Amino acid sequence: MPEIAPERAVRYDLAMTLFTLPFTNPIEFFISLAIGGGFVYIFQKSAMSQEQRETAWVKRFITGPNSKVIWGAAWIVWAVVFGLILGTFTDKTAASAYGSVGLVAMFSGFFVMMGFIWATIGE
Repeated sequence: MPEIAPERAVRYDLAMTLFTLPFTNPIEFFISLAIGGGFVYIFQKSAMSQEQRETAWVKRFITGPNSKVIWGAAWIVWAVVFGLILGTFTDKTAASAYGSVGLVAMFSGFFVMMGFIWATIGE
């Protein structure tokens, strides 16, 4: 029968773990802090975008009359790139790298397709 460690040996002080994170993992902590700050900045800019006029590059490439060509090309590039990448995996399970690349492909494909639909219907 395996020996079980005493309770004190495996117990962590959960109340202090969050406060010691910057000292135990400083690089990961500050990277996650920068990513979180980037999210807040993007959310703040998107919340205030309704108060500003459309910029020239947005009108030309995102919502202009020829933007459906750009979004269509982006969709074709997305399909070819992820088709080639996902075809290289031998282990096609969700627990392998195939699953994570497939998840990225699914989310990015959704946004590319929504941009194409927006550009096509928005005319």
